[in-house]
Amino acid sequence: MPVSRSRVAAFDVLLAVEQEQAYASELLHSQRYQGLSSQDHGLFTELVMGVLRWRSLLDRHIAEAAARPLRKLDIEVLTALRLAAYQLMFLDRVPVSAAVNESVELVKRSRKRSAIPFANAVLRKLSSTRYNGDRITGGESISQLSDSFAHPAWLVERWTRRYGTSITRKICEYDQSIPETSIRLIDSSAKGELQREGIQLTPGKLLTSARRVQSGNLTGTAAFREGRVSIQDEASQLVALLVSRGSTILDCCAAPGGKTRVLAERNPDATVVAMDLHPHRARLLRKLVQAKNVRVIAGDVLQLPTNLRFDRVLVDAPCSGTGTLARNPEIKWRLTLEDIVDLEARQLAILQSAMRRVRPGGRLVYSTCSLEHEENSDVVEMALHDDKSFHLVNCREELERLRSEDELALNGNDIDSLITGPYLATIPGVQPCDGFFAAVMEKAN
Repeated sequence: MPVSRSRVAAFDVLLAVEQEQAYASELLHSQRYQGLSSQDHGLFTELVMGVLRWRSLLDRHIAEAAARPLRKLDIEVLTALRLAAYQLMFLDRVPVSAAVNESVELVKRSRKRSAIPFANAVLRKLSSTRYNGDRITGGESISQLSDSFAHPAWLVERWTRRYGTSITRKICEYDQSIPETSIRLIDSSAKGELQREGIQLTPGKLLTSARRVQSGNLTGTAAFREGRVSIQDEASQLVALLVSRGSTILDCCAAPGGKTRVLAERNPDATVVAMDLHPHRARLLRKLVQAKNVRVIAGDVLQLPTNLRFDRVLVDAPCSGTGTLARNPEIKWRLTLEDIVDLEARQLAILQSAMRRVRPGGRLVYSTCSLEHEENSDVVEMALHDDKSFHLVNCREELERLRSEDELALNGNDIDSLITGPYLATIPGVQPCDGFFAAVMEKAN
């Protein structure tokens, strides 16, 4: 029997995530799948993100039905089983026969014919029940949270030590949800245009300049295709706003350019130098950010190809991404503690290099989308210890400034929830956004 285009596409993307370390969010919006109908693309996205969010839970049920270690299965077979298991357990509107038969066909399509009887047997066992709710009813222990919300136990343990059980549960719940789409309107006239095209918008929850998409296909609009509206989490937009205003601005790790766009928009008369290590990402940045005051450079921030010093510097450092697991769930299955240690050393080197490019009296914003203290406050404190010419600016002062400029859609008490000591620290599930960290550092005159 033929396999639906949405299931074939989901299978291929999941294999790429496993075998090529690809990122699902990039593949889901690639040109290769633009030909899918709106309905097919919706199911395609649901299948890919659902399997990645709930992988450990799916694997546990597959292993019980298979009665053999999953590590012995070919990845093509396991991926087909995960696709079927997700549909059986989570998608009530998908017929059991479609979930089972098409996944078996995917095994056949992968030239794993010897595994077809095995796949059939496993899926017949799984199809006997729809598993109503066992995925979200767990208790409060680390193992219960890990099992119920499909997160690695070592991450849950770290967060529990740092944030406590209640907040850790909120983080895990948020990670397993479909996050709202937040946008920034580059062209104010685009708002009415989007509404006329059936895009229902609501106000931002952190920022007055942000909007949230409640319904409609934003990516199918002319405003989106022409770059007059961009998809960007509100916490990410907020980090860019912390950079404030200057005449010369350096964005050290800029691609794909969401924060660069905000910097250029808020500083139309400034020179904004946007760097990225990888030439292909620098080319993408130039394509996505067409502001005339932005100069794009492909280069290593550790060896900056300029002697200029800047009024404002943004270091949005490469990081683990543990604050973005709702959008990038594959991260939690790849990340190790050793990765965090390696990232910390790299982040410190990047920050120290960027600090040398700040003019006296200038400011630097260091940020990540990580929840891990090694990548955040530890990096900042080590950098400040080694360079006494910088001091921390309390982020609360900057948030109050943004509120006075009518940028922040929060009152004073709400601002407190965004602050940890002198730092900005949004927490998924506590705030309605991704987890971002930011520190504002000022160089003495």
